[in-house]
Amino acid sequence: MTYVVTGGCFGCKYTDCVVVCPTDCFHEGDSMLYINPETCIDCGNCLPECPVEAIYPDTDVPEELLPFIDLNRELSQQLPLITEKRPPLANT
Repeated sequence: MTYVVTGGCFGCKYTDCVVVCPTDCFHEGDSMLYINPETCIDCGNCLPECPVEAIYPDTDVPEELLPFIDLNRELSQQLPLITEKRPPLANT
């Protein structure tokens, strides 16, 4: 199992989750974060850190958010790694 960042992150991009990740599996896009399923170890540290509850175990992603599983897989391969906390986007 792995964790997935979903649409709730879009436009806010809090990075509290990044700081507690022991495997540095988060990648940063312009509007949200993504988790690399190949490096996520299912520790669950990120889950309680997300203030907008945008992170789910891949087995618990609501049906309407299922496309985010593939989106995380694809974009985490293309986007830069993020390992430190940054300010959220301005509209939060």
